[in-house]
Amino acid sequence: MSIVVYLGDAEETRDWIGLLSRLLPDHEIRDFDDPGDLSAVEYAVVWAPPQGGIARFAHLKAIVSIGAGVDHVLRDPDLPRHLPILRTTGPDMVQRLREYVALHVLAHHRALMVTDANQARGEWRQIVTPVAGRRRVGIMGLGNIASACARTLVGLGFDTAGWSRSGRAVEGVEVFAGAGGLAGFLARTEILVCLLPLTAETRDILDARLFAQLPEGARIINAGRGGHLVEDDLLAALGSGRIGGATLDVFRTEPLPADHPFWHHPKVRITPHIASMIDAETGASVIAANIRAFEATGTCEAMADPARGY
Repeated sequence: MSIVVYLGDAEETRDWIGLLSRLLPDHEIRDFDDPGDLSAVEYAVVWAPPQGGIARFAHLKAIVSIGAGVDHVLRDPDLPRHLPILRTTGPDMVQRLREYVALHVLAHHRALMVTDANQARGEWRQIVTPVAGRRRVGIMGLGNIASACARTLVGLGFDTAGWSRSGRAVEGVEVFAGAGGLAGFLARTEILVCLLPLTAETRDILDARLFAQLPEGARIINAGRGGHLVEDDLLAALGSGRIGGATLDVFRTEPLPADHPFWHHPKVRITPHIASMIDAETGASVIAANIRAFEATGTCEAMADPARGY
């Protein structure tokens, strides 16, 4: 039996093959593009696999997503829909996203883009911002990882709210639920953090209509998926002042094209999809544990729900 690995980069794929080979010595670990006997492949460990690639493996037991999201797998129209998908998540990824959200919420809260611009001009200008308790932050999405981020913001003193489909309770967080709760959530949110999964319902959710419901000059942080954001709507909202600034970690096309207007926009800070990027050693350890659990029981805690899209 064998496991194939695909990351879209030959060197990265080789690194992961080496790590998984040591952690799963009873399996042959091979490159997705050089799988050997197709009938022997039981697991595909992938990030953004090519269309139709997974369907080649008729005896596959499960797909393993190298990351917490599974939209990059589900977007393949040829994907065998009966296959379980195991997500790669754990304490390290949660901690990385907590750090990212705290960093960029604080950066917007303390007006660091303005301070950076003043430094570039050699201008000494002291900016007074309110304390965190007088800054209203809203998180879209209240899954396990997003809830941890919300609690981190509460710990920093921010007036924190959350919005999700289910409206799950999070200690210290004002919770809004479903379509009926969205307008109230947006109206009180000065810094909006999107951590939603990408589904048919959430695609394009960050659009002109949503921006119009935020307070004038609100800030946007998108560390969910590029498909959440209507990029032209954000550019228009930044130009009009409706949105005061944005931090973007994910994009519709990745890597972000060199001629994209986001690169040099004075109100946009770009990070290259690193908010909770897992290192290969940690990721391989999590994946090996998940595969062992799935082999033993036919399930594991990291299984996604393809019907929901996450």
